[in-house]
Amino acid sequence: MLEFLQRTLDGWLEGSAYALVGLGLTLTFGTLRRLNLAYGATAMLAAYVGAWLFARHAFPAWGVALVVVGLAALIGLYVERLCFGAIGSTPANHEGRGSAQRVGGGFDGAEVVALASSFALWMQLEQLAVNLLPRHLNPFPNLAAQTEWSVAGLYLRPDRLAIAALAVVITLALGQWLLRTWGGLAWRAAATQRTAAGLVGIRVGQVQATAFLVACALSGVAAFAVLSLEGQVTPMLGMWMLTKGLVAAMLGGLGSVRGVLIGGWLLGIVEAHAQAAFGAVGREFATYALLFLVLVVGPAGRASLTGGGGWRHAA
Repeated sequence: MLEFLQRTLDGWLEGSAYALVGLGLTLTFGTLRRLNLAYGATAMLAAYVGAWLFARHAFPAWGVALVVVGLAALIGLYVERLCFGAIGSTPANHEGRGSAQRVGGGFDGAEVVALASSFALWMQLEQLAVNLLPRHLNPFPNLAAQTEWSVAGLYLRPDRLAIAALAVVITLALGQWLLRTWGGLAWRAAATQRTAAGLVGIRVGQVQATAFLVACALSGVAAFAVLSLEGQVTPMLGMWMLTKGLVAAMLGGLGSVRGVLIGGWLLGIVEAHAQAAFGAVGREFATYALLFLVLVVGPAGRASLTGGGGWRHAA
């Protein structure tokens, strides 16, 4: 029984990192109704620049953190302008739900273009990162705790607990801001009714660009938090962040800020028990099996991908 509880605790802590990773993805989808495939690559390039500064110029950990978060936001703005900004400002997309010509009853033409464009930038950003640091393993500031806490026979790492607390605080604060402030109301209005938001004076394009910048800054926060526990960065970071973040966001309801927290926890716990039962292969199988179940069985997951999500259940 104690072993089962320990695995569950470890999975919950790992899932908190997944939730932190998925938060920026769900924020982007909730605001733009677009899935940003370059999300992980954006954080990866920023992390590689931070690793380069750490290895070549002995940047301190706090300096690397500022660079990673700030650069992720700037790279995200570059992605938004090329893939989503111009497309989102076209007349066909001003009405929010169901206004554009839809392809196959799901994505509209603009969504397909944005998705393909973000995939192309994913390849570009990832290649830039690899060219900057060609080695497979590159050093990163290591902030991992050297001790564990023992509570009632269970072992707890304080560094992973700090990430869990960070994920909870950011998620709840962002959810409250979206629900309780005029700025949050403007974000939700721009996401659901672009024309109406514009008529009441909301600068829709500026709101969406700001939301995208914030989402990518959050990807930088997640990347630094995760990598600082590993002490290294590899070319797999971009794919890992996109996969884990997307599954966590889908489990919680893509577009739901608080939901991604639950989704991340669920993913982490399922993975922990799957690895104990079936090994590393079983762990990865569990990730994709959960995503498949959400897409095929869960109506909320299907609705979120076909345009029924947004900020309908933002917090």
